[in-house]
Parts: sequence; structure tokens; C-alpha cells
Amino acid sequence: MSTLVLTLITGVGLGALYFLVASGLSLIYGLMHVLNFAHGAFLTLSAFIGWMVAQALGTDSWGSFLLSILVGAAVGAVFATLTELVLIRPLYERHIEQVLVTVGLSFAAVALFEGIWGTDPVHISGPSWLTQTTEVLGARIPNTYWVLMIAAVLVLTALVLFLQKTRYGMIIRAGVENRSMVTALGIDVRRSFTLVFAIGGAAAGIGGVLAMHYSTFVSAHLGQTLLIFAFIVTVVGGLGSLTGAAVASVLVAVLQQFANFYLGGTGDFIVVILLALVLLVRPTGLLGRRA
Repeated sequence: MSTLVLTLITGVGLGALYFLVASGLSLIYGLMHVLNFAHGAFLTLSAFIGWMVAQALGTDSWGSFLLSILVGAAVGAVFATLTELVLIRPLYERHIEQVLVTVGLSFAAVALFEGIWGTDPVHISGPSWLTQTTEVLGARIPNTYWVLMIAAVLVLTALVLFLQKTRYGMIIRAGVENRSMVTALGIDVRRSFTLVFAIGGAAAGIGGVLAMHYSTFVSAHLGQTLLIFAFIVTVVGGLGSLTGAAVASVLVAVLQQFANFYLGGTGDFIVVILLALVLLVRPTGLLGRRA
């Protein structure tokens, strides 16, 4: 019983991490139809800067931990904003060029990070509570998973409230449906689209700092590794669906954890099989809409 509980809860916690990484990716595609392959670079840079902040203030402090998350979100937002202004804005409605330029940026970013911080992983530490466990029905759950789940719920709630309840959220949704009409009303849709990129980058930044604590290290390839699962989650859930991304994150991660434990470490293989089945049976994803 305790093994089942441990596998299930850690799967949900891992799904929370996948959602934090995939939420910005799904948001940007859902509202702007931009497949951003440089999303992993936002995550990695945020993790490195967050690590530097924590190192400067003391890694055992909760204050430095929370500040590193805020700094990571800000770094991700700034990086994403500059990417949209310089590289993406001139290429709207030119999807092939968008893919090529974001792929190029991702490779260049990895090389830059390796030049600055080296090619070897940098092992990190945080508040001692994160390394401890909490007992649930006989299972000892690492506390890092609880932090991931709380962060994922907060990010999902904030994104939904922003899109549904704020003026800019309504402008963004209207601009996606009919950009020319919104522009005719005197509203600068481009500014709203830049805001979408900034929000997506901030979500990636939060995910990057928490992924660093989950893995207990940060490296130049951290974002690229997680980006693979972020794309799988985004496709399985339905391109552009935040709710679909949340559901798919938990489904993919729980399936991966159970397969790793009960089927001899075949979690990644099972996830790929799931992706193939979704593409064959329901190409729009679990909660995606047909164009």
C-alpha cells in the first residue's frame, strides 16, 4: 500500500513540474500560435540566475529560496520579452521561420550557458526541509513534491484568472479571434502579445528554479531535457489548452512513475507510446479543439 501511495503522489508531483514547464509553452501557442523551441533556454537561464541569488544570500534560508523563485520568474519574463520583440514579432504568420529562429536561439543559448557556467552540472542545495520527507499512509514523500504541487496550482490559478478576469486577458483573447477588429478599435494588440510571451517566460522561470531543486543540480542542458516532456504534455493535452496541459502533465508523469517502478524502468518508453496513441486516435489532444 505504501509503495502505491508513494508512486502515485510522486507521480502527481512530477506532473506538477511538467505543468510548470509546459504552461508557458501551451499559453504562447494557444494564444499566438507560436511553437517556441527556445522555451527551455528561458528555464535554464532563470535556474542559473536563481541559483546565483540563493548562493549570495545563503542557500539554507527560506527567504533566499522564495527570492530566487521571484528572480527566476523576472529573468524568464525579460528573456521572453526580448525574444518576442527582436526575433518573433517580425515573423508573425511565418511559422517555418519562427521554428527555425527559436531552434537556433535554443542551441546558441546552450553554448552560451556552457561558456559562462561550464559543461558540468552544478550541484545545489536549498532549505533543509526540502530534503526531508512527510509520511502519508505509510509512504515517505519527499517534501520537494509538495512545493511543486503548490506552485503548479498557484500558476494555473493565476493564468486562468488573468485570461478570464482582467482587461488585458480579454484583449488578448479578442486579438487571437479577430486581430484586425481589435486593432480597428485603437488597441495595440502587439503589446498584448508581448505580455503573453512575458507571462510564459515567467512561468518557465518559476519552473526552472523549482526544477533545479527537484534535480538538486543545474546545468546548461536542464531546460532542453525538460522541454521534451513539456512538448509531449502539450501535444497530449491539446495544443494551446492550459487545462489539457494540466491533465496531461499528471497523466504522463503518473504513468511514467508507475512504469519505472513496476515495469523495469520503461517510463520514458511508455510515455512515447502514449504520445503515439494520442496522435493516431485523437490528433487534437485530450482537450484540444479542431481548427
